[in-house]
Amino acid sequence: MAQMLGSQSMVLLAWAAAGILSLAGALTYAEMGAMYPRAGGDYVFLREAYGDFPAFMFGWTNFAVITTTGLAAIATGFASFLSALVPLDAVWAQRDLVLLGQNVHWTFGAQQIVALSAILFFSGINTARVSTGGRTQSLLTAAKILGIAIIVLGALFLARASGEQGVALSRPQIGSAAAQPVTVTAFGAAMVAALWAYQGWSNMTMVAGEIDNPRRNVPRGLIIGMLVVIGVYLLTNFAYFYALPLDEVVTSNSTAYRTAIPVAAKAAQTFLGSTGGKIASIAFLVSVMGSLNGIVIMNSRVPYAMAKDGLFFPRLAELNKHQVPARAILVQAVLACVLALSGTFDQITTACVFAVWIFFALTGAAVFVLRRKWPNVERPYRVLGYPILPAVFVVVALWLLFNTLRTNPVESAAGLLIISIGLPFFFYFRRTSRAAARA
Repeated sequence: MAQMLGSQSMVLLAWAAAGILSLAGALTYAEMGAMYPRAGGDYVFLREAYGDFPAFMFGWTNFAVITTTGLAAIATGFASFLSALVPLDAVWAQRDLVLLGQNVHWTFGAQQIVALSAILFFSGINTARVSTGGRTQSLLTAAKILGIAIIVLGALFLARASGEQGVALSRPQIGSAAAQPVTVTAFGAAMVAALWAYQGWSNMTMVAGEIDNPRRNVPRGLIIGMLVVIGVYLLTNFAYFYALPLDEVVTSNSTAYRTAIPVAAKAAQTFLGSTGGKIASIAFLVSVMGSLNGIVIMNSRVPYAMAKDGLFFPRLAELNKHQVPARAILVQAVLACVLALSGTFDQITTACVFAVWIFFALTGAAVFVLRRKWPNVERPYRVLGYPILPAVFVVVALWLLFNTLRTNPVESAAGLLIISIGLPFFFYFRRTSRAAARA
């Protein structure tokens, strides 16, 4: 984001804008989650509003793109953080490609092996009892909060010579980043990066059927949770910019600077010296592990629900002896491994965000359809600011999609290609489902 915008204040503004947009989406989803407190989330809302086809395409995309891409991207990030502790520089194969006029650098080495191992490990944990995955998630979440607190508080209050090294938001920018004008296109691309970090707020509705008093707790959890996350992200990024000059942030680990250490590690070094990078890497390794585990727990329920409705592979509806959809978990793990080998962290996350926001826009619009289609259905929670707030959410989501098509054509095309592969599967499953019903 700093590379695209060249300004601390603009980066923070992009984080705030992405947070507000995500909060608008959470408020919109809260109404539908309270109406339909069943497992499946977007899949349920789309089916109630539009029918089988949009619901299936979301389920397919969630399975083939969103979940697997998310797992691949986070596992790639895991390998990046681990590289600060353990040498992972070995590269056994690499190739430069040009796709749709954009340069793509593909590599295969030690970091890719680590990413695959992380995906398979957490998928394996969650094929055991549900309680095993739950306890693992609770432990990792507590450790994640502690790690973030250490880095943020240390960067704000303990950074060496913070008066000289810290950068005030009004200070003139330095280096090549300052020469880049901030355009609407660049700001939108930076928002996409922030939206990746916010991604996950909609997942609560996927497990609504397993939440106590979901008609009350789903809206409450979405709203309070988003407000907390927005605050944490803004404070964390402010701490980075306080502790580090802009050029240090710009040249942190990314596709442009593959061998550099992550920005969090650089921030920790300002108050922990040479050991700071390692401590930060440990903290964020724990954070990434929590994300991996959470994605596996929640998103495997969507293909399971689709299969039960006759709209997906029947064997994915089977539970193992521990009442866990193990087949769905393992298949999504294999797909995630394939994607982890196909690109870098930035490229993978952009493809994922593009795909997910197609359905965020469609699901956000579903609140209008359901109000008209089922006006008398009980709504324990009604979205704040209706119809303006959900309309703004849908319009901005559509603008982000258009902007991403312009700025990242390769990643967008990859997402659209995988989505389109689901078309023949839909017609196949609909035909087999109808045949089974007639029988």
